[in-house]
Amino acid sequence: MRAAYYEENGAARSVLKVGEQPMPIPGPGEVRVRVKVSGVNPSDVKTRRGPARGPRVPLTIPHSDGAGIIDAVGDGVDRARIGERVWLWNGQWRRPYGTAAEYVSLASEQAVSLPDAASFEVGACLGIPLLTAWRAVHWRPARPGETMLVAGGAGSVGHYAVQLAKRAGYRVIASVSSAEKAAIALAAGAEAAVDYRTQNIAQEVRRFTGGAGIDRVVEVNLSANAGRYTEYLAREGLVVVYGSDNWATELPLRDWLVHGIEMALFIVYELPASVRAAAIDAVGQLLADASFEHCIAARFPIDRIAESHEAVESGKTIGNVVVTLD
Repeated sequence: MRAAYYEENGAARSVLKVGEQPMPIPGPGEVRVRVKVSGVNPSDVKTRRGPARGPRVPLTIPHSDGAGIIDAVGDGVDRARIGERVWLWNGQWRRPYGTAAEYVSLASEQAVSLPDAASFEVGACLGIPLLTAWRAVHWRPARPGETMLVAGGAGSVGHYAVQLAKRAGYRVIASVSSAEKAAIALAAGAEAAVDYRTQNIAQEVRRFTGGAGIDRVVEVNLSANAGRYTEYLAREGLVVVYGSDNWATELPLRDWLVHGIEMALFIVYELPASVRAAAIDAVGQLLADASFEHCIAARFPIDRIAESHEAVESGKTIGNVVVTLD
């Protein structure tokens, strides 16, 4: 089979290769999927960039998200699943073989039925972006009248989070970095958008909340924003963190203590089984909702996988990036 892979960590154009790799054989409890589309996420490019963590492996086929058709099953899996359209999650988590290949074998439960009405491109955006957004927004039930700030409200996770927060009953304000991104966040359901490069977030949030401060924050970059939470978060407000440019950054814990800030952190790859089951069920309902939007920003054939990684790394691509394998 043809697959993209790298044998060492480094820059996309330096280390990513495309060539023949052995066809995977599904083991007990596994399915093999003929991958149609593979999703590219920030965690994929960070893993490829390095430095390497864990035991050294001969090569890595990147990407955890994808969508395709089951073409074979292992022992213990119903053969009726052969021919089923599916979307995939955690394809390359804690192992070297991801979805940037014509075929991938993985546990049967990691291949979730994809309705005929949903494209494979959409299916390749569900595992990390949508599940992350769902977990962040639904960390705890919304209370009447609560407000939420979605940081990066036009990004691959943020765009989903704005829509989910609106559906959950929050009044939503999004932080963005351009007028174009503000328009995307507003179209997704945010009542307001603030450009953090040209506007004062604290002032805009206070204006949005009538001086009360925001109740909750969905945070894409803890290290960049941690120092300002006390300026715009309501007392005993909640910050749900799913990303950070620097996980070793110094945090103003004393200020948070006095302010009563509550913080939750999670990684989508390690969701508790009950939470993941609820999130997957919610995804099924959202896929049946024609008004729920999926933003595919860029498409690349597998031979141009380095460009797909560069598009994600640039920070200029607004929406999800996918790689096609047909």
